[in-house]
Amino acid sequence: MNPPLNSLLQAANAAASQGRWSEALALLQQAHRAAPRDPGILMRVAHALRETGDREGEGRAIEAALAIDPYFLPALLAKAAIAERNAGWRASAPLYRNAIAAAPPEPQWPPGLQGALAHGKGVVARYAEAMQTFLEDRLSMPASRLKPEEAARWHEAGALVAGRAKPYPSVANRLQVPRLAALTFFDRARFPWARAIEAATPAITEEFRAVHARDNAEFRPYVQYAPGTPVNQWEALNHSRRWSSYFLWRNGAPMAEHQRDCPATTAALAEVEMAEIAGLCPNAMFSALAPHTHIPPHHGETNARLVVHLPLIVPPNCRYRVGADTTPWTVGELLIFDDSIEHEARNDSDELRVVLIFDVWNPLLSPDEREMVRAISAATRDFHLQE
Repeated sequence: MNPPLNSLLQAANAAASQGRWSEALALLQQAHRAAPRDPGILMRVAHALRETGDREGEGRAIEAALAIDPYFLPALLAKAAIAERNAGWRASAPLYRNAIAAAPPEPQWPPGLQGALAHGKGVVARYAEAMQTFLEDRLSMPASRLKPEEAARWHEAGALVAGRAKPYPSVANRLQVPRLAALTFFDRARFPWARAIEAATPAITEEFRAVHARDNAEFRPYVQYAPGTPVNQWEALNHSRRWSSYFLWRNGAPMAEHQRDCPATTAALAEVEMAEIAGLCPNAMFSALAPHTHIPPHHGETNARLVVHLPLIVPPNCRYRVGADTTPWTVGELLIFDDSIEHEARNDSDELRVVLIFDVWNPLLSPDEREMVRAISAATRDFHLQE
């Protein structure tokens, strides 16, 4: 009668702990014959084969484990380690990438595999950085002939090829205009009203300071989900004044009292061709982000409009990301972007960060298409008003 499986494994452990690897290997091979579909036993066989100097056998055992379960994490990591040992870190990086993709999120990495996963993560990062540097060097000459917006596109293409970035599509929460280019930041020079509102920055900042000092209670939490609503990434900011706003227009409606208190800001915005979409736009607000506050990655309502930031108060260590592009805010210089692309903001300083935010039409839409945006938005609203 063959000994029970647990007895075989215990005996193999005892032999291995005393360095008797040939004996341990024989016991583990017997255990594998008793449980041929157990990839964990095959990985123990692979370990014993390595200790006895049979590197080819080790590789075959790992492949056999993956044939049983192609996502078995110990085997994926072991295969990557063999590639690194035999062919170098460049050859192992794609295999480590596969292993990390099969692993749970980093906070839930299995304790016994944390070291191997952390090592693999470092190899993948080294590979991506080296590859992007190589690509940028190789492509520097043809890239020198590109326009700035074209150069940015191909810089991102290199980052995607190297694995240092991921694609960021346009994903609108309310109205998605299909086949519209998903551009992150737009050159402010293409908007004829940009210089005038930038020139009004000092007056707008003065009005912000006045209403913030006088009517601080009117700066309401920007995120306000009702009780019982799934808040997902907004839990930390829900009903929190750490991200507060003071609206001049909200979802298409003017905030008359706030506009009276901010005449210079209201006049400056009157010169802007703001988007007009029933129930959604225009919007204009002072947005105040408290020290050490992070607005998590999220998507906006529609790619038919762009969102504009006029930075008013920007301490050090503040930055903004749209898709793969990250930039600091510069006081008085507009940032114009498609907020249907994933974006996030950080204030890692000890001071308040303030921007004026408003929305404008996406210039990639023709005037007739703007009418279509209004029509489909109105029709959607009317549908929901039906009994």
